[in-house]
Amino acid sequence: MGKYTFRGKAAVSVAAIAALALTGCANVGGGGGGEETSGGDNGGGQEGGVLTIAETNAFTGANPGYTKANLDINGKVATGTREGFMYVNPSQEIQRNEGFGTFEKTSDDPLTVEYTLNDPQWSDGNKIDKADVMLWWATSSGYYDDGDAEAKTGKDYFTIAGSTDILGHTDIPEFSEDGKSFTLKYDEPQADWEIAMDQDYLHPAHVVAEEAGMTEDELLTVLEDSPKGDPESPKENADLAKIGEAWDTAFNFTKTPENDKLLLSNGPYKIKDIVEGSSLTMVKNDQYNGEHQGKLDEITVRFIGDSTAQIQALRNGEVDIMAPVSVNKDTIDQVKEIDSVNVLQGQDLSYDHVDLNFGTETFKDKDVREAFLKTIPRQQIVDQLIKPVTDEASVLNSQMFVSSQGEPYEKATGSNEAQNLYGEVDIDGAKELLDGKTPTVRILYNNENPARVDSFQLIKESAEKAGFKVEDLGDPSWSEKLPDGDYEASLFGWVSPGVGTEVLSQIFKTGGGGNYNDYSNPDVDKLVDEARSNLDNESRVDQMVEIDKHTFEDAYGLPLFQNPGFFGVSEDVEGVEYQPNQDGAFWNLWEWSRK
Repeated sequence: MGKYTFRGKAAVSVAAIAALALTGCANVGGGGGGEETSGGDNGGGQEGGVLTIAETNAFTGANPGYTKANLDINGKVATGTREGFMYVNPSQEIQRNEGFGTFEKTSDDPLTVEYTLNDPQWSDGNKIDKADVMLWWATSSGYYDDGDAEAKTGKDYFTIAGSTDILGHTDIPEFSEDGKSFTLKYDEPQADWEIAMDQDYLHPAHVVAEEAGMTEDELLTVLEDSPKGDPESPKENADLAKIGEAWDTAFNFTKTPENDKLLLSNGPYKIKDIVEGSSLTMVKNDQYNGEHQGKLDEITVRFIGDSTAQIQALRNGEVDIMAPVSVNKDTIDQVKEIDSVNVLQGQDLSYDHVDLNFGTETFKDKDVREAFLKTIPRQQIVDQLIKPVTDEASVLNSQMFVSSQGEPYEKATGSNEAQNLYGEVDIDGAKELLDGKTPTVRILYNNENPARVDSFQLIKESAEKAGFKVEDLGDPSWSEKLPDGDYEASLFGWVSPGVGTEVLSQIFKTGGGGNYNDYSNPDVDKLVDEARSNLDNESRVDQMVEIDKHTFEDAYGLPLFQNPGFFGVSEDVEGVEYQPNQDGAFWNLWEWSRK
């Protein structure tokens, strides 16, 4: 629940910003909740029935914790099929989920947290047990990893989208005799201890074991007996490698898998079938024993990439909810004109941005990075794409915070010099820095998203005036190619989970799971570690402001704008609330019902 996710087709998640999570500032406080402009009441819905929701992106896998599956729709589906110890409400507050289990801090020195499971179970009737918890902890702690990226030695066993910076400060969990309780002890304070056990990394150990060619007991033995990883003296562990490979790859599918065990759920709904590129259907999980029993019998998610087609489907009654990633004034106006449809609007905890790839020959040169950033027509992009939706739209000038976060954002923009450095297009300044060079810049983005296509064209036209040769790497499968790094620049959006400081480690720390552009600054790494162990909100914001300043000094890339958001909801649907974070409308899908 702490990482940022990216949206495949349209923009979005600063501060979960990837899968970073922004609530106040990637965890500095509460984040801006949405404002409902119209909508029905939330009570009195009937049990049973079916509902269809239109989403922009197509489902690509049931493991949103895996770096190549860290896509908003995968996480949204997981919201209905995965539960953990907590979730986040629309006010960006942590809500305990005692139907799954309880947890409490039992000591400050050392930080110690005790968890107790309330007999949650998988949809095949298997109880979530010690093996599940050990695998859950192992994936997100990095305990066994001994990889050294710089030396190219050793191995990191689980390819996670986030970071290991929270649970990486714990030792192997201590379990009660019955295995229902476990305790984590930290070697130093952690600001995000409440969200350490992120349900995105929870998967059925007996299924992962089977995919790895072993029994669940054998998997548990491997995890209990394997030593802590040591990058200075890496040791090959073939059994761990099998488990990691299964966790990384087994849950990646775009259509109903032959092995239905890969669809196991511990949430109120379970996946029934997936039609590749078209739809995904969830039905009630009859083995669910938590507190969030779903009201609807069936929920179908239709993948409709074009907002115009979503509107038509809503108008025709083919879908009951639409929540497009890309929003423009015409879209909202058309939906408001549909009889029997309510519109819920707000500001998403998401933003579009351009990142420069430090791992390429072109952008190893800081002068070339600065030159390219000077050509990006941010104000023109905002004027054309966002201002027609909201008059108050402005260029975003922080990598850490979005405009709606108020004081932290103002503090960051007062320090980072973003406006002075890149507030206006400066072609002459770019030419001077290039000094006659004509570098090629290949830009990766989603070319099925009209807003991204427009942004790319405006950037290309401007950059070529300074001498850059801009190549179009637009691709519907851009999100799968993002981690590979075969491009000079990327144009996409981060969407925040609303809580936590995961964004710092995930995106800006050397080797972070979402650090796709190979950014590395030792001063930033040090500040990240300090901020994540800092329990004081005010001074943590100051540390994040300092990190923000470094990113602009390093010509990391540029934020473009915070995204406006809205849901169109049929008036005979109840229980839908505007949620600005990465879960979107799905955050409480168990409360959806029909009048």
